[in-house]
Amino acid sequence: MDNETLIEMKNIGKSFFGVTVFKDFSLNFRQGEVHCICGENGAGKSTLIKILSGAYQPNGGEIFFEGKKVVIDSPRDAIRLGIQTIYQEHTLYATLSVYENLFVGQEYTAGLVLNKKAMVEKTKEILRYLDSEIDPYAIIGQLSGSQQKVVEIARCLIVRAKVVIMDEPTSSFSMKEIQHLLGIVRQLKKDGICIIYISHHLEEVFQIADQVTVIRDGVKVGTYGIEGLSEEQLINSMVGRDVGSFYSRETVPVGEVMFRVERLCGNGVKDINFEIHKGEILGFSGMVGAGKTEMAQLLFGAVRKESGKTWIKGKSVEINSPKKAIENGMCYITESRQHTGLFLTHSIMVNTVVVNYNKRKGFLVNPRLDRKISEEGVKRLNIITTTIEKIVKELSGGNQQKVVLSKWFSVEGEIYIFDEPTRGIDVGAKEEIYKLMTLLVKEGKCILLISSDMPELIGMSNRIFVMRGGNVVAELNKGEISEQRILKYSIGGTVQSEAVN
Repeated sequence: MDNETLIEMKNIGKSFFGVTVFKDFSLNFRQGEVHCICGENGAGKSTLIKILSGAYQPNGGEIFFEGKKVVIDSPRDAIRLGIQTIYQEHTLYATLSVYENLFVGQEYTAGLVLNKKAMVEKTKEILRYLDSEIDPYAIIGQLSGSQQKVVEIARCLIVRAKVVIMDEPTSSFSMKEIQHLLGIVRQLKKDGICIIYISHHLEEVFQIADQVTVIRDGVKVGTYGIEGLSEEQLINSMVGRDVGSFYSRETVPVGEVMFRVERLCGNGVKDINFEIHKGEILGFSGMVGAGKTEMAQLLFGAVRKESGKTWIKGKSVEINSPKKAIENGMCYITESRQHTGLFLTHSIMVNTVVVNYNKRKGFLVNPRLDRKISEEGVKRLNIITTTIEKIVKELSGGNQQKVVLSKWFSVEGEIYIFDEPTRGIDVGAKEEIYKLMTLLVKEGKCILLISSDMPELIGMSNRIFVMRGGNVVAELNKGEISEQRILKYSIGGTVQSEAVN
């Protein structure tokens, strides 16, 4: 290990509940270097960050910092070493001022009294260094997202960080704000700080990186010097998946238009237009923050739209609440079954019938009907349980997801939104859910599929819309779909966008 190496990771592994997600990972990070980490959604970038920041402890391997073996058991350990992490979501105190946020837990004092003047002066000094005109007295909650990111970087400098990890730092930034942040990164590099920069925006990577490491399925594919590395080489390295891993469903005849949306705006989504036909699965792809889930929330009435029109079977409808969506035959399998899909401390039966009550007249409970619906759902979806009274948090992830599906199947909808339907479940359960989705379209339903699982998306979709920055940037028909093409549009490659009008 040379004198410039700050961090050396050797054969790092991480498992959750016996499932290996990060394996045999070795990598060095050097002083005064911008080291970009690239990979698809779910590749393992977040796991890497959390291991270095002390949020996760590895199951195997060794970490050396400045040549000494270290154990990073907590974020406090990481900070003590000089490793600071700036997450995609802001971690500042919204009701405190800029200078107060910078000095929380490390206040300057004069005897027993806080030395406010010294803290403000130090804040001004660091903000000048970062070429920022932010007022030290400004309240964080009143600052823009990019200004808050600058404050988080300033907080790293207060503690003299040697390594700064930035996780998707420019998410939802304007071009001017992005360039300002990249300028700050260059300044930190110039002063010998190591920057570990996680981003799916390749234009940023090629502007600032010295080294690029690609992670795929929890494994390091390779580390490349930016000189001589092409965008095409980088994308191919990120993909690199055998065609045999792509699921293939049976072909189903596509009928008339079932669901149409025009000029949908709001919730960070801009001017979305599409239509789905009977028997069709329309896929939506894009990196984290592209606006896919935000679009689904608008469609289902969970978030109020700013503008846009919706037609179901040729009839104009106004979907301004989930209740209205359900009444019009819409079903929404949300991306997080544990937070928004299930009542974890309640039974399979309660979870199965809860949506069904939206379509019933009156307010009387019908235990006999509830039991019948729940038992039919367990049988139809092959939910592994001894009783419908079983608490859902005691089920496996795959069986929990089947309960979510059973809940929506009970209302016999026609338009299904599936948001990350197989996240966190095993291969066998995935296959069963794919078969259920195929059964739905065979029955004349239509599905809007949002997924970061590329084999799933490609294998299941008739067409795929690619989103970036809240916009649809490309529509790919079956013969045009490839993982390389989807990824290129998702990360803003140089290929001409096939925009949807």
